Amino acid sequence: MEPSDLRFHKEHEWVRVEGQHATIGISNFAQDALGDVVFIEVPKVGTVFEVEQELGEVESTKATSTIYTPVSGKVLQVNEELDEHPELLNKDPYGKGWIAVLELSTPAEIEQLMTAEQYEEFLKSQS
Repeated sequence: MEPSDLRFHKEHEWVRVEGQHATIGISNFAQDALGDVVFIEVPKVGTVFEVEQELGEVESTKATSTIYTPVSGKVLQVNEELDEHPELLNKDPYGKGWIAVLELSTPAEIEQLMTAEQYEEFLKSQS
């Protein structure tokens, strides 16, 4: 069961919105499909992204995968702990494994993302 306070993108990123801030990470499904994460490239603080632009990359023992931003905004903070501990994406994808916090430039984009329930249905339809 996915956390109900999150919204999900079709590329398996999640968003937790608090006011004008959106925390972004990858879903449990994504980290499981990737396998053991060995490196993550996070965006630079201050970078401005439009929805679905490349936010960074995740390298695992299986593959390299692009992370897309599910919302538009300016990067306020990145999870620097991932430099030393990329495995946090595997161990705690919805908690300590967050990737970046953006200041939302278009809050209405959140409504275009899937709820946890819709995301679970989406995953079932993909298998």
